[in-house]
Amino acid sequence: MPRPLWAGAISFGLVTIPVKIVSATEDRDVHFHRVHLTDMGRVRTRKVCELDGEVVSQDEIGRGYEIAKDETVPVTDEELEQMPLPTAKAIEIAAFVDADTIDPVRISDSYYLAADFTNRDADGQVAAKPYTLLRKALERSSKVAVAKFAWHGRKRLGLLRIREGAIVLHSMKWPDEVRNTTDVAVPRDVEVGEEEIEQALQLSEQMTIEDLSGFRDEYREALENIIAAKSEGKPLPSPAGEGKQGKGEVVDLMAALNASVKAAKESRGEDGEDATVHAMRPSKKTSRKTTAEKTATSTSTAAKKTTASKKTAGKKAASKRRSAS
Repeated sequence: MPRPLWAGAISFGLVTIPVKIVSATEDRDVHFHRVHLTDMGRVRTRKVCELDGEVVSQDEIGRGYEIAKDETVPVTDEELEQMPLPTAKAIEIAAFVDADTIDPVRISDSYYLAADFTNRDADGQVAAKPYTLLRKALERSSKVAVAKFAWHGRKRLGLLRIREGAIVLHSMKWPDEVRNTTDVAVPRDVEVGEEEIEQALQLSEQMTIEDLSGFRDEYREALENIIAAKSEGKPLPSPAGEGKQGKGEVVDLMAALNASVKAAKESRGEDGEDATVHAMRPSKKTSRKTTAEKTATSTSTAAKKTTASKKTAGKKAASKRRSAS
């Protein structure tokens, strides 16, 4: 189990759930050292005091807030931990909201909340029951819990939901921390044809999958192959071929969509020959019209046959009456 990063409790009304925060993700990136290219010696960052020029060790470094020029107030870890806040050691659930109302851009890092089994009440019972109570309440609703908590020197907003039986805490941005899109270069007055939209939807349907577990970090794999080849004195792997379409090249959007749908169908083992929408809607209308015409024609033909049969039967009956007289 990963090392706990924080210990406290979830405050759910009058219910208290002792928990520990552990990271829900892990860093799998390839990390490099900074080196002196002449002799490959490590290049390190030295922390130097700007007043006396001396190198400072980590245990001599603390926090300070500059309130005026040449005037800094020190703030210790103990002072931050003892701040008079209800959320200093608690994840306080403030509200519940529908899960689909949360803007994903506000979600930051993710953590698992592990029940703190070392924290026992007077009866010697662990925190299993209140933890399970909150988990089941979230599992049976379409809502997520919005919580407030203090961590790393600041008040934070969080989101609680369930993943594989564990309560997950997502750190969230405050509303005023999310920038609006007014300064983003977004095309807003561009006309797009219905056929292009329909084809884009068809392409998205062809590319729809149910499981993301097959995705992998191809960049990291390629980087590890380069490092392995260099360490073994082997030639570097050949670079992958570049795409035919250059940056900024103007393409026929409809042709590109049709080709994409065809390629997607072929990759799924389907026939991609009919991957076009140029005659998609007219063909539906024609089909409906043709069906209606066939129905009308068959109805007319049947009516004519019925009329002819009635006339023939009438003539035969009259002939019989004349013969009998």
